[in-house]
Amino acid sequence: MKKILISGLIAGCILFVLSYGGLYFAVRFFPSLFVEYNSPLFNSDGGRDTLFYMHPFIISFALSWFWDRFKTLFKGVFILRGLEFGLVYSIIALLPVMWISFSALDITAPMVLSWFAYGLIQAIVAGMVFAEINP
Repeated sequence: MKKILISGLIAGCILFVLSYGGLYFAVRFFPSLFVEYNSPLFNSDGGRDTLFYMHPFIISFALSWFWDRFKTLFKGVFILRGLEFGLVYSIIALLPVMWISFSALDITAPMVLSWFAYGLIQAIVAGMVFAEINP
């Protein structure tokens, strides 16, 4: 349990930094995508902002548990293990969530594809961290 918590915390910190760096990069280089977020669907009163900022840690702890449970299935060097882990997670979890989100909400395909890419990158990075810390 200790390895799950420690690797989840480390991955959470790394994902937190990468997420906000990536957000800055994305807004700067793909501003047209972020115009879509001016929709009432995404307006918040600010009361749930903490939940948004906790996301990298929530996903890291969940992925850390998943890694610990199934790490023996991923073979090779840490980069390949992280890549395979991210792809597996994306296919079994992200793809269905993105499908239902796109079908149920008034959002565009580029927005959903950007969310999918973001989740895939998060899972790959977390997988590489887990492969190094908790092989």
